Amino acid sequence: MTVFLSELETRLTRYTAIDSQSDDNSTSAPSSAIQFTLLRLLAHELSEIGATDVQLTDYGTVLATLPATAPGPTIGFLAHVDTAPQFNATGVKPRVIRGYNGGAISFPDAPNLQLTPEEFPYLASKQGHDLITASGLTLLGADDKAGVAVIMTAARHLLAHPEIPHGPIRIAFTPDEEIGRGVNPRLPADLACDFAYTFDGGAVGEIEYESFSADGAVVTITGVSIHPGLAKGKLVNALTLAAKLITTLPANQTPEQTDDRDGFIHLTDLTGSAAEAKLRFIMRDFERHGLAAKGALLTNLCAAIAATEPTAAITCDIRPQYRNMRYWLEKDMTPVDLARGAARSLGIEPVSVPIRGGTDGSRLTEMGVPCPNLFTGMQNIHGPLEWVSVQDMQQATQLCLALVERAATPA
Repeated sequence: MTVFLSELETRLTRYTAIDSQSDDNSTSAPSSAIQFTLLRLLAHELSEIGATDVQLTDYGTVLATLPATAPGPTIGFLAHVDTAPQFNATGVKPRVIRGYNGGAISFPDAPNLQLTPEEFPYLASKQGHDLITASGLTLLGADDKAGVAVIMTAARHLLAHPEIPHGPIRIAFTPDEEIGRGVNPRLPADLACDFAYTFDGGAVGEIEYESFSADGAVVTITGVSIHPGLAKGKLVNALTLAAKLITTLPANQTPEQTDDRDGFIHLTDLTGSAAEAKLRFIMRDFERHGLAAKGALLTNLCAAIAATEPTAAITCDIRPQYRNMRYWLEKDMTPVDLARGAARSLGIEPVSVPIRGGTDGSRLTEMGVPCPNLFTGMQNIHGPLEWVSVQDMQQATQLCLALVERAATPA
């Protein structure tokens, strides 16, 4: 079995050192210009290894083709280049811990921070593996640069070995997945594949075809501003009303109080002043009716609080983000079954659990391109304890290769 450890390590450390954080407050596409640094690099690398039709679209997605070496379906592979806005992602210093010894991992730039197998059991199973983390002050960005590295490594191998049978392969590296804007309306047609896979999952064996359904909401509260010395009976403090809204939301529907198939309402951002405040929420549920109920709850609470202060104005703008990919994939499980068969051929037992999040595949599936999600090994994403095993990434790369060869082999 081909070993890709050195290449995967080199690629991931190179990619994670490049700042590519998305910006939910921006209206541009991509949302942050810094994403172009990695996008341009990937376009250059794809051309260098011999991919065809390489382009960087005006909506910030890198596309490329690996020409077919045998008859078979056209398969797409996707990963996103942006990192999450929730934690510092500037100045990432990736480091490699070779032959992990099974104990606590410390961080050079954050001496009080520890990653332990007691708190994170998956880590305990990686003794002897080569692990990549950041230095303690930033996230790592394995979400989803591990997926980028896996796809690039598999692509280089396939182009170097035309004797491996596979149908046409389309590659897409997208921006802004972390803020729900990774799939431009033109992407399904530009990708031009029969079905696709995102490499954007966690533990080895994960083959996911169910995700959250998601909406975003912006609540704008406009108060009545006046000098505080003259405020009695006149001032309406927008921040006070924001606090009232926050404390009125059900405590058992926040992310920190939910798991498994529970949905949630999550306040992600609060900005403003006594005159005006903006609150940004994300709402998640596995079912459409549950998501609609959460939107109705937030809307009704805003109306109730507005009724207590007639001189204030409160608006609640809810916008769809993505829907549970299960609604479409369960009608035709061909891409899921293909991935499961490829995993079993490698001795990997597939595991399908609902994603408590979403992927570009959620939107693509909804838009007519079936797109399950495959593992990369990434763990503890969106924070300073993020890490990934290079050996896990190698298994993801081998899955990619087995999958395309299996798809081109007559049943």
